[in-house]
Amino acid sequence: MTKRIPVVEKILSVNDRLALENQARFDSAGVLALNFMASPGAGKTALIEQTVKGLQGQVRIGMINGDIATSLDADRAQAAGATAIQINTGGDCHLDAVMVQSALAQLDLTALDLVIIENVGNLVCPAEFKLGTHRSVLVASLPEGDDKPYKYPGMYRGVDVVVINKIDLLPYVPFRMDFFKKGIEVLNPGVTQFELSCRTGEGIPAWLAWLEKQVREFKES
Repeated sequence: MTKRIPVVEKILSVNDRLALENQARFDSAGVLALNFMASPGAGKTALIEQTVKGLQGQVRIGMINGDIATSLDADRAQAAGATAIQINTGGDCHLDAVMVQSALAQLDLTALDLVIIENVGNLVCPAEFKLGTHRSVLVASLPEGDDKPYKYPGMYRGVDVVVINKIDLLPYVPFRMDFFKKGIEVLNPGVTQFELSCRTGEGIPAWLAWLEKQVREFKES
């Protein structure tokens, strides 16, 4: 029988409580919050750039970026038109609720409709720590390989959306789309999926339409 160390349980319990506080702040402001997760290089920041540009004038977007070091990704989001806050984790491989709470103190939620939290590039730890977001989005990419749902089931099992990025590379890399999607479906039946390319723009309109609808329905609820 698998046993959890009590210290870990206590840490997660405190984190969950703070995550609920974060979500209450988002709810009170009428702001939809997304947790973007992926392995390094999958295209989280590129998708955020496309999202900010594509919804400009329709959805006011804030971005919280988590990275071990540098502000490169937050700078890219800021240049695209988002209000961006940088969190350097100092070596931690994931964001947690207290980090997000500190970033929220620097954001004027009344001036936003959507907050995208770009988690640290990692397919293990981020799934364990709730942040207080309403949706979890996993960005996968073809160069990573088609076996990732089978190797990292915890990540694929717990998300609301899977974005399959870099589909323009399908003719050039050994990637079995059917095998990949079968792994997702077994772990997360009926999960929302998008196939797109941030480089060519293919599939981006469908993603933007879905996201705009999510923001609108959240504000009306």
